[in-house]
Amino acid sequence: MSFSPHPPGLSGCSSIQEQRDRWERKRSRAAKELVQTEQHYCQQLELVTTFFVEILKAKGTLKEDVREGIFSSIKSILSMNQSLLVHLENGYIGKGLEKFSSHLHHYNTYVDNIYNANKLLGIQLKKNKAFRRFKKLQEARPQFNSQKLEDMLQMPVQRIRQYKHLLQDLAANTSPDHPEFEQLSRALVAVCEVSQRIQGNAQRHENHLQLCRVQKLLQGRKTRVLAPGRWFIREGWLNMVPPKGSEAKPKMFFLFSDLLLEARRCSPLSLSNGEKFVGQHAYPLQDAAVEKVFGHTRSQGGLLSLTLPNAKLLLMSSNHDDLNDWYQCLSSAIRKLQSKHTVVLQRDERCGQPLHPAVDHTNPGRKRDLASVEPSEHAQKSVGELECSAPKRTKQSVDVEPSAEASSSSCVIL
Repeated sequence: MSFSPHPPGLSGCSSIQEQRDRWERKRSRAAKELVQTEQHYCQQLELVTTFFVEILKAKGTLKEDVREGIFSSIKSILSMNQSLLVHLENGYIGKGLEKFSSHLHHYNTYVDNIYNANKLLGIQLKKNKAFRRFKKLQEARPQFNSQKLEDMLQMPVQRIRQYKHLLQDLAANTSPDHPEFEQLSRALVAVCEVSQRIQGNAQRHENHLQLCRVQKLLQGRKTRVLAPGRWFIREGWLNMVPPKGSEAKPKMFFLFSDLLLEARRCSPLSLSNGEKFVGQHAYPLQDAAVEKVFGHTRSQGGLLSLTLPNAKLLLMSSNHDDLNDWYQCLSSAIRKLQSKHTVVLQRDERCGQPLHPAVDHTNPGRKRDLASVEPSEHAQKSVGELECSAPKRTKQSVDVEPSAEASSSSCVIL
């Protein structure tokens, strides 16, 4: 028989108290890290505002709109963070964070402008010799510790990510009956919203860079892939099997959220366009369907069938993994397009119904998946917006603005 050194009731109370002590120690460490990093962060922000923003304003080296475009709301951010630091150093963590979270619109303004700020800064460093010399002198000051202005402008964006992790640690190790628990929870929600905004901005910026890259790969100015709401998904070589059984031809395909672009490489004899492509066909995906003809098992590649109202493509690859990825990407793009189209139709039908209908109009149910959709509002206009160079005999069919029905039910010869 074994005997416990403590009565059963006391051991239970002891374990609860030990857990609370562990929470308190973790909370204290997280609070200490928050204060220390906030002190360093405010010092860095003050360097930027003092040695760049204020002096540039006094000297007039940059025009006011350019200066505001580069530094945005950084002065307002410094002010609100200095106020937060005072609360943190005095032990009012919950109160300080709640007040701080009510002014996060300054961070929203800053993170929405950060890519434009980087662009403006690069332009000024190229064209403005006085600003270039001024920047170099300021960065040489010992207070900057060899830091560059470009890196310091990223601090507010990076700090939001740090806040998210620090507040998660604080909230996770704060008891629900603690007086600061609700304040910490609300502050965490507000910071997470800004963090999601940063992530969304980064995704849109990366997508824009991808669209610009593809645009540069395409010969001529008539092939336009840059369009509002269009998302780049992937690109790659696939063998296109002709319908009459002749030899398969390799083609470059660019997949976007609303269409599939078929292209061929320019003549290697062309010195300027040897690495570029010529757009040949644009296939809107609104009413498309894709299926695997073969390639369901891990064998040597496979074959996909892409069916459109007036065309059918047979796409082959010798790489099974690559073919499977094409199938997944095409299926996802088509499903999301059709889901968004279904939602829009249902919304229009609801808006078009009379307030007091005399007849009960029934709306047949749709079997399409109402999944969330990435932005691709221009799916019905994609043919009109994407024009590709082509022989003169086919140019008229592209220049005429097609109807929504036509653009979603046929391919375009470019």
